[in-house]
Amino acid sequence: MKLIVRECLQEDAPACGEICFTAFKTVANHHNFPEDFPNAEVTTGMLTGLITHPGFYGVLAELDGKIVGSNFLDERSSIAGVGPITISNGLQNKSIGKELMINVIDRANEKKFAGVRLLQAAYNNSSLSLYAKLGFNVQDSMAAMQGPPISHKVTGYPVRPAHKEDLDACNKICEYVHGHNRSGELSDAIQQSTALVVEHDDNIVGYSTGLAYFGHSVATSNEGLKALISAVEQFQGPGILVPTSNHELFRWCLKNKLRVVHVMSLMSIGLYNQPKGSYLPSVLY
Repeated sequence: MKLIVRECLQEDAPACGEICFTAFKTVANHHNFPEDFPNAEVTTGMLTGLITHPGFYGVLAELDGKIVGSNFLDERSSIAGVGPITISNGLQNKSIGKELMINVIDRANEKKFAGVRLLQAAYNNSSLSLYAKLGFNVQDSMAAMQGPPISHKVTGYPVRPAHKEDLDACNKICEYVHGHNRSGELSDAIQQSTALVVEHDDNIVGYSTGLAYFGHSVATSNEGLKALISAVEQFQGPGILVPTSNHELFRWCLKNKLRVVHVMSLMSIGLYNQPKGSYLPSVLY
């Protein structure tokens, strides 16, 4: 059988979306965890957005002319994020995933990204082993948390929608916390009206591109991050990703009736700085 790896086209989205939905569903059901996506229409729409976005690189695998998997690379910032990567059921452990991962790693190297990161479901032993063999290191554990909205406000930390005029101040906060900014993602979120900023003493001290699986947040302190988490009426999808190493924030979420859905591992190649402030990653990093 002949395996071909090529760039994704928009017309490939339905086939890739069906594979993505079925793959995530099968793995989650096998380990008795909730499913990440409700149906194939959602994954098809998501992948269509990635394929058509100029800040993403999409690649797929064809086996004897049939699409059998895909992978994506978020290229909007100085650190590239990998995923989602999915393979057709019954074709795991046949090096298809490895070839798709090598392709995006090579792409990141060619584009001279400072680092590459991803989040991996901790219950998926196969993907953990694959990424480790390819050079990824585990940096932290993330609890995907879901639950009722946290209604009380954090005194002295008002939250408001982010505007394009806030971009420089937000980038500086991300650079302080992580050593690099995520300006491309933040710009998209501001344009889509999902971004929030939190202020303290009339200064921006944190922001969020969305309190959801695909959004990230940073703040100079836990109080700023708590204010952002408390500002939304619901957490989209499986919820927010909370670093379990941030013991105080993790316990605060539990005390406010958020529950752990599952645990994920943040993995990286290349540049990685231990965060100085508070943060919530997206499902990419």
